[in-house]
Amino acid sequence: MKSRFFDKPLQFKIIIICAITNVIIFVVNIFLILGINSMSNDMEAAYLDNRQLNELTTALSDVQDSMTEYLSSKTSESLENYYKSAQRYQDLTDTLNDKITDQSYDRMERNIKFMSKTYLDEVAQTVEAKRGRNVEKYRTYYENATELCDDIEEYITNLNLELFVVNSEKYTALSKAFKKFEAAGVLVMTLIMVGNVIMVASLVNAMTMPLKNLASSADEVSKGNFDTEIPDTPYDDEVGVVTRAFNKMVVSIKQYIEQLKESMEKERLLQEKELMMTAHLKEAQLKYLQAQINPHFLFNTLNAGAQLAMMEGADKTYEYVQTVADFFRYNVKNNKNDVTVREEVDLVDNYIQILNVRFSGDIGYEKQIDKRLLDIKMPSMILQPIVENAVNHGIREMGDKGKISLKVFRDGEDVCISVADNGKGIAKEEIDRILDGSYEPREQQYDNNGIGLGNVIARLRLYAGRDDVVEIHSQGENMGCEFIVRIPRQKKEANDVQSDDRG
Repeated sequence: MKSRFFDKPLQFKIIIICAITNVIIFVVNIFLILGINSMSNDMEAAYLDNRQLNELTTALSDVQDSMTEYLSSKTSESLENYYKSAQRYQDLTDTLNDKITDQSYDRMERNIKFMSKTYLDEVAQTVEAKRGRNVEKYRTYYENATELCDDIEEYITNLNLELFVVNSEKYTALSKAFKKFEAAGVLVMTLIMVGNVIMVASLVNAMTMPLKNLASSADEVSKGNFDTEIPDTPYDDEVGVVTRAFNKMVVSIKQYIEQLKESMEKERLLQEKELMMTAHLKEAQLKYLQAQINPHFLFNTLNAGAQLAMMEGADKTYEYVQTVADFFRYNVKNNKNDVTVREEVDLVDNYIQILNVRFSGDIGYEKQIDKRLLDIKMPSMILQPIVENAVNHGIREMGDKGKISLKVFRDGEDVCISVADNGKGIAKEEIDRILDGSYEPREQQYDNNGIGLGNVIARLRLYAGRDDVVEIHSQGENMGCEFIVRIPRQKKEANDVQSDDRG
């Protein structure tokens, strides 16, 4: 039976042990509580007779007082009070014992009951004589009633004292019995708790001994000693399964370590080859960058052309060349830095101006800017690629009917920048692919700066630290498209603090 119990799962054994100990404690507590309640009720009832006699005395005084008040005032309210107090006193006297016994307090209680009946009759006759204006009768009745009231009060007082002595003896005996019961209860609970502790400790020790052996062997294995073994447990619970699996695991670990050493050696050789390939690639990229045109040479050349146009009086040419120079300078200077919303909006203005020179002013352009938000920080090269995408894939083929709308506004704790067009629109499937990064653009049909929407969305999410920074809305084909960028306003405060630290 014992072996069969220890073969059960650990959870089952723990639940059974806890259930048995709790049931034992619960049953003992029930018996103790029932005994305490019984003795408490007996102690509470010890002075019940005295409380009833006190109530009877109070009711008797109320009858006498209400009768006296009516005789002196003769009001309907005082008469009503008399009837109520008389009825209450009558109800209390009806509960008194009228049996004939040898006990003195039983005889006194019987006398009080009959005297009370006579008293109520005298009081009633007093009130009736007063109502009938019979002065002589109501005085006689009143004196008789008063004398009876004094006698009843004296009887009640004597009975109360006699019952108090008897009840005090009962209460003392009950109190002593209660203390003995309380001591016995504490002793029983102590024995039960000690017995439970011994039983639980024995069972838990039997269950945890295999675990201790397993822990000791596992500690040896953690120190690198894979030759350790532990005695097999005779039980088929979880600990027995784990113990038997431990020896198999140790053997497997030995084999795995040997295989791992061989694998690590192969991986080291592969990493060396990969590092060599990476070094060659970086060297090639460096040579490619060194071979590119110096951007300062390009800016100086454009500025020289702008000055030449100004000297020749070609104001529009001067303005165009200056705009192109500003556009390229921004692209090179701010490619990796944070900028303000104002700088990004200025770049879009320059880009639209360049396109309108190229395409004879075909693109309509309007702005709604909340100027209070222009100094908020944001990543560079965000808005121009979005506008470029709207022009190339939305309104390029619409001629002078194409329009671009740029809005900067606040939405809660975000600064929102909206770029909208009235062009071809985007299908819902393509919007989903753009947002999840799976969109692959077609072969380039138009010239652009090489920064795609995927790059823009990825940098915005890294900058804001969340995914909901871009929204794309399109009602369908030829219904236009709106691209909304969300920039957290607190980024401005963080950047300001960093600037102060650098200063």
